Amino acid sequence: MAIAIYALAAIGFCAELAFGRPSTRSRPQLATVNTGASSSTPLPAASGAAGRPQAARWGQLGVVLTAVGALAQAGVLVTRSAAAGRVPWGNMYEFATAAVLVGVLAYLFLVIRVPGLRRIGVFVLGPTVIGLVLTGLHLYAESGPLVAALRSDWLVVHVSAAILSFGVFIVSGVASALYLVAARSERSASAAGGGEQGRGGRLPSAETLDRVAHRTAIFGFPVWTFAVIAGAIWAESAWGRFWGWDPKETWAFISWALYAAYLHARNTSGWRGRPAAWTNLVALATLVFNLLFVNLVSTGLHSYGGVS
Repeated sequence: MAIAIYALAAIGFCAELAFGRPSTRSRPQLATVNTGASSSTPLPAASGAAGRPQAARWGQLGVVLTAVGALAQAGVLVTRSAAAGRVPWGNMYEFATAAVLVGVLAYLFLVIRVPGLRRIGVFVLGPTVIGLVLTGLHLYAESGPLVAALRSDWLVVHVSAAILSFGVFIVSGVASALYLVAARSERSASAAGGGEQGRGGRLPSAETLDRVAHRTAIFGFPVWTFAVIAGAIWAESAWGRFWGWDPKETWAFISWALYAAYLHARNTSGWRGRPAAWTNLVALATLVFNLLFVNLVSTGLHSYGGVS
């Protein structure tokens, strides 16, 4: 049910992009976003296309449907948890479902804080629908008791942190990918004399997308760091060593190093913009590779996921 609702929401966001007008970029206005610090930090308001009324209505419908789909997806996890009598992330199917849900919730949170950002909804929900379909086809596992290796209190700590960071990094990666598109559109419009932009002009401004990618990565990075540390502590408890360069451990470290490099590059002159965005996308690719490769292809202490 959640997949169908997300698909309808994606159609709504597509309609908003289709009916909206490409914008002419000017200096972005600033919207204040409270980051939890003592003072608020300015975030450029998303300067997407100036939409017609029907475009705005389609976008609002998409947001409502996205929220309904998230509730339906959360219901799936809750019912599986109740049926199995455990937390609902004991195999690859449950992990992927939960991580995608976090990504959707992160998108909804951002839409509330930066309303114009809803225009990226189709680019969040498109991969969400595809990912959930492939997960259901190839990773589905019946609800049941945990395998012996996962029967530990550390499952809740380690895997919860991994799910939270993974979902947030999905949104960060989408924002970086769209930043590349929007930045190219803005450069083309500037070279043409600052006129109306093409399809890229229907997106939020490149500066807004860059800030969103950066700030979501800032949130996700310490959570991912905690997940890696918690995993090491769990490994010492289960296997008698904190780190053994198991394939999953190795790729987790590679992902951690790439996200650290992205955050550093994002604040380093000469590496801002395109190089930083590409680093963010490569980091997300390593997370996906780690999730799929270790459980489906490689052999090691982490080679379990409920997939036969």
